[in-house]
Amino acid sequence: MTNATVLTGPPSLPGLLARGAVLSPFKRPRPDAEFPRTRLVLPGLRVDLARLAAYERVCGFATGDDALPITYPHVLGFPLAMRLMSTREFPLPLLGLVHTHIGITRHQRLTATGTYELSVHIDALVPHRRGTEAVVVTEVREGEAVVWESRSRYLARHRTDHHRAEPSGAGAGAGETPEAPKPLPAVAEWRLAGDVGRRYGAASGDRNPIHLHPLTARLFGFPRAIAHGMWTVARCLAAHGTPERAVVEVEFRAPVLLPGTVTYAAEGGRFELRGAKERVHVAGEVYPLTS
Repeated sequence: MTNATVLTGPPSLPGLLARGAVLSPFKRPRPDAEFPRTRLVLPGLRVDLARLAAYERVCGFATGDDALPITYPHVLGFPLAMRLMSTREFPLPLLGLVHTHIGITRHQRLTATGTYELSVHIDALVPHRRGTEAVVVTEVREGEAVVWESRSRYLARHRTDHHRAEPSGAGAGAGETPEAPKPLPAVAEWRLAGDVGRRYGAASGDRNPIHLHPLTARLFGFPRAIAHGMWTVARCLAAHGTPERAVVEVEFRAPVLLPGTVTYAAEGGRFELRGAKERVHVAGEVYPLTS
């Protein structure tokens, strides 16, 4: 990181998405490419309580509590991340970028009526067997203390030498088949309405067309609209619960089509969202922060 840029307000997501879409065909992703080193800082951040209430309703969190849901700071930081990833200097195409993982650390309870400093920066580009991932760090400070932080990975798929050389089933020993983890016990079945993407988009500001309507989703290769990945993890965590000081690790494995039916499964600190034929869409773990 070489510099910080202080913002006077959150960027407009629709304009950023449009700019990123226009620039996407000209990007040539690779893990050793240069990327923006700027840290975007938004001081004096106050939460819009009406939007927060809409978010809590669509994700299943209890409403009227002064505590922010553990996933909500990601929503606050997403426009800053998009500002960085929609620039000409960012080497990965915004179109087709897939959120593959998020790790969240909540150091203390965040109140909905507090005032915070929000910052976002791109920490690294890393090779992936299917392309290149950008690691995006979001931090929330109260005074000088970091009270919430996350690391998200966004994958741009492209051909790699590793992908060409890797045989089917690579990673197991010779002649071995990787053992599938035991499925978690089912807790609930959720029937997801076709408008979940539109409702979450209105609450979060993320109106990516793949989430909104079947027609716009088909333009990007999906048979129907798909749920936002961060909605699926928020819905799971609303059901699971989290300690006040907590660490959350989540992998996004497959898109959830809308409308649809999914199974929420959990045991101990682990949870899953499964679809037809036990296909795992989301897998995560929650545990207390001890240091």
